Amino acid sequence: MPVTRLSSTDPIDALLSAHGLRRTGAARLVLGWLLAHPGTSYTHAQLQAALQDASAADGQAPDEGGGTLDRVTLYRLIDRLTQVGLLLCRVDANRVRRYQAMPASVQAMPHFECQSCHRDQPLQATLQGNALDLEVAAQNALLALKALGYQGLSLDLAVRGVCADCAGAASGAPGAEPGP
Repeated sequence: MPVTRLSSTDPIDALLSAHGLRRTGAARLVLGWLLAHPGTSYTHAQLQAALQDASAADGQAPDEGGGTLDRVTLYRLIDRLTQVGLLLCRVDANRVRRYQAMPASVQAMPHFECQSCHRDQPLQATLQGNALDLEVAAQNALLALKALGYQGLSLDLAVRGVCADCAGAASGAPGAEPGP
């Protein structure tokens, strides 16, 4: 039986190993996809569809066994990646779980959830200069909670409302503010 050696310089393999996870084809596929789309959060169903579409386009199967990545396997994998801090799991206003890659240096992932179209948009670039202030505030909040004995902390900053596109469509003018 031939032995396949994994490249020690592969950043996805290094991340999985550093967090005590097996470097399976499915784990590499899921983490690789989410890292390649850092500003996008996916529901379980959206992620499964995106991975199937990507695998079909490449003519490859998502796991080493040649089968497909079924929904239960994906749930378990997402759960493990979230538990070790590689993914951020947010629950939106409709109680839908959304997942995205969690950069190690980030303590807070600000995002906007539109209550009309349900788009989930990252606010990091929008906040620009204020993003550092938000990061410092997040670190201070987490440190204060840790000092009180809380463990396994993460911070999710969700701003909910109606996006400019939906507000403009509702009033009939692009970018217009909704009326009272």
